[in-house]
Amino acid sequence: MPTQFFSKLSQNFIELLKDDEYYDITIEVGEDPNVKIFRAHMNILCYRSPYLRRILASNKKNNDNILAHIKLPKISPEIFQTILEYIYGGILSLNTHDISDSLKVLVAADNLHLQELIGYLQKYLIENNSDWIEQHFGFTQQISSLSNNLLELQEFCTNFMAQSPEKIFNSFDFTSLSEKSLISLIKRDDLQMNEIEVWEHVLKWGLAQNPNLIPDPKTWSDDDFKTMKNILQRCLPLIRFFSLSSLEFSQKVRSYQKLLDQQLYEELLNSYLEPGSVSKYNVLRPRKIKNNVIKVDDSQIIDSKIVDSNIISTVSKWVDKVVINDDNNRELYLPYKFELLLRGSRDGFTPKKFHEICDGKPKTVTFIKVEGNEEILGGYNPLKWETTDEWCYSKDSFIFSFKNKNTKNAILSNVIDANNALDYSRGCGPQFGHDLNINSYGKLRSDESTPFDSTYCQRINYEKRIRGTKCNFSIEDYEVFQIMRK
Repeated sequence: MPTQFFSKLSQNFIELLKDDEYYDITIEVGEDPNVKIFRAHMNILCYRSPYLRRILASNKKNNDNILAHIKLPKISPEIFQTILEYIYGGILSLNTHDISDSLKVLVAADNLHLQELIGYLQKYLIENNSDWIEQHFGFTQQISSLSNNLLELQEFCTNFMAQSPEKIFNSFDFTSLSEKSLISLIKRDDLQMNEIEVWEHVLKWGLAQNPNLIPDPKTWSDDDFKTMKNILQRCLPLIRFFSLSSLEFSQKVRSYQKLLDQQLYEELLNSYLEPGSVSKYNVLRPRKIKNNVIKVDDSQIIDSKIVDSNIISTVSKWVDKVVINDDNNRELYLPYKFELLLRGSRDGFTPKKFHEICDGKPKTVTFIKVEGNEEILGGYNPLKWETTDEWCYSKDSFIFSFKNKNTKNAILSNVIDANNALDYSRGCGPQFGHDLNINSYGKLRSDESTPFDSTYCQRINYEKRIRGTKCNFSIEDYEVFQIMRK
């Protein structure tokens, strides 16, 4: 086995670099006023840098013994000195107090096609300076997007944006992202953003690419829509539009109809008008949003004596029309804050108390604990509860049931008779059609001060029966929450 003496070899080559006698090329590095002339040796440069080999092939010394001379204006003299020490002696001297210099050396190494140095510096920056990268994310991300050779740094930046978008977008002008970087971000299943925020950020990015366009789509001409659609043509197919609620679609997407594929738009409308309908469009699965609450017990997530985080996660998916499947059934989905309005064991079990506390409150979820077993019934009202003694129209309300807090076998029943979705009679509590009856009509008709005495389920105005029997049940406790997006 041969003995290797790399240390002495490196020392000799560094001495050669400093020698003023045997050089055969000069290199002008930098731009005014920071310019420096370096003396070097063509053979060494050619064998260490494929880029310099290509440049020097057309700059060899001519018959008049005039030295070859090349210019590298994009590299500063200080950084090129570091690069030359690596080329000649295999030595890398980094200023550990100025991480930005390491990035500049990386850019120079990429320009000169020094693959060994490129790989080392990416790993060095990621493993040893991740905090610095977070603090100077814009600078790092901009550099990483300059070349296809910096894939490790690009991936690190994209991972960081996906896992901590709130940190990045609050401190970094994301509209400066390249299209390639934006696409690599929004195509990820683990991007920790609500889909409506993804849509809004993509729109903002598109507008930044066309600064002359007024943000209000009501003022856009057909040519403006065509321009915007062309800018976003590779981004739009990556938006999970079917994960948006009907309200989000109506308020934030509908006015941009001309940006969307007509088939996609029609399928979206159908999904809201006919909940549960099967789309023929290629529907992307909802993103895998992680629980952003550190769970010690369920009281830290919801103030409830009836339900836990798994149940409110499931109900939240139903509210946002997230398709629940084997892949995401166990993943907590908690985009809403559940604010307790009423608890029967604390506030009473009468229609009067229900309306006093809950009237005028939109987007409420009711949970009812059936006495004598582990059954939980409930419903979602996207509108305000009122005391009008009339039926209320709602196309997005639903009722549900859980047994033993088992979310896998939960029953979701969407409204099918929107005109009779909600009963706003003064003698009713949170009553959903004729299907989930919570009222005081049993003994003293229309007496809102009488505790609930007529409580049963049937199937009339909603698509599924949520209870196997129509018999009256007793309420052990019930809670009404108003939900608000975090």
